[in-house]
Amino acid sequence: METVLPRSRVYGAVAAPLRKALKSPSGIATISAMQQSSDASPARLALENGMVFHGRSFGAPVTLTGEVVFNTAMCGYQEAITDPSYTGQILVMTAPQMGNYGVGGEDVESAGPCVAGFVVRELSRIRSNYRSNQSLSEWLAKAGIPAIEGIDTRALVRVLRTQGALRGVVSVDPKASDADLVRIARESPSMAGRNLAAEVSPSKLQTDGTCGSWTEDLGEWAPEKLRPEGAARFRVVALDCGAKRNIYRNLVDRGCQLIILPYDAPPATILAQRPDGLFISNGPGDPAVVDATIRTLREVAGVVPTFGICLGHQLLALAIGAKTWKLKFGHRGANQPVRNLITGRVEITSQNHGFCVDEASLVAAGGEATHVHLNDGTVAGFRHTQKPIFSVQYHPEASPGPHDSTYLFDVFVAMMESRKALSKQEMSAVQAARSSVSDAARASIQTAR
Repeated sequence: METVLPRSRVYGAVAAPLRKALKSPSGIATISAMQQSSDASPARLALENGMVFHGRSFGAPVTLTGEVVFNTAMCGYQEAITDPSYTGQILVMTAPQMGNYGVGGEDVESAGPCVAGFVVRELSRIRSNYRSNQSLSEWLAKAGIPAIEGIDTRALVRVLRTQGALRGVVSVDPKASDADLVRIARESPSMAGRNLAAEVSPSKLQTDGTCGSWTEDLGEWAPEKLRPEGAARFRVVALDCGAKRNIYRNLVDRGCQLIILPYDAPPATILAQRPDGLFISNGPGDPAVVDATIRTLREVAGVVPTFGICLGHQLLALAIGAKTWKLKFGHRGANQPVRNLITGRVEITSQNHGFCVDEASLVAAGGEATHVHLNDGTVAGFRHTQKPIFSVQYHPEASPGPHDSTYLFDVFVAMMESRKALSKQEMSAVQAARSSVSDAARASIQTAR
């Protein structure tokens, strides 16, 4: 059965016909393109629930499947698209227009686009940015990523918030019916149970047995002078599960010499580097099935001071004996509120994850929540009460997003200095110190103006 909604109908009108169309498992609900265009090929986004959005193609004219998720950031589409944590996902941006500042070679978080598809309400017809060297559509086309514009993203996000993240497919294939595309979406793999860290982690080893090092710092983007004078003070091993580059830049700016190892590096390889600290990066997929990393962390986490971000946070929790679970639609955006339970301060953060740590099991395993997400009360950070281990679910490096949480890199440095379990007093002191430096820098800028 097919239900066609007129172009002028907004998302509030979707619910009733959808309920009628989706009563049957084979029901198809078709949402027409929001605007007409003669210079773009038609494209469709089909969901496993039977909903099909018709729009216009940009990027690569191919068909790809993925988990459909949404991001509420107003900008930063290039950083989001190149975030390896989006591997296997079709990314929907809730802001109405994307592409207006084009694509620049410096604004990437990995070697290239990582998403399985990109969905926007409107693709800007112009790009205005002196740093831009190509359009968003050209960039995606070269990377083989399909994209679709001209659909009612408000209606789509409402469905995702109500029903949860759904499997989907973006296609320009005129021969495939809506029912064919829905079937393809339903047959595509679920995110639960997928070890995608194995797909994005660097695997090419150099002669020294590592994946190399990282030396680039924040450069002119550093809000204050962070790097200590002289040689790097700390030798840090990073288990790369799909790391964003800005994380590494922040660590280098704080005097860390980074040695990159693959996600499945064994304990002996890590300890052979004689590290002062161990970092576990962000990455895609289900944390519960990244068995190799979890086994390694059970042996080495806390032997040296250990810090994790995003997937790294989840893997550390699993390693100490806690559990993880899949969120309904995840937290993705640059405006997510988090409270530091130790200091009481609220941070506006950048986030990108679909799984979460179970608090009850975390406490039973010797962990203590240090941060909480204010929208739903989920664990956003924890410390081990006896070992030098701490982690956060969100992205203190931002890129894109606010810098409220950059003090967490300083916390890692402080923990490497003490080589003891992170104390509440230490967390409070470091955050206060970072805030005072940031306030002084802002005051200096205002005075200069």
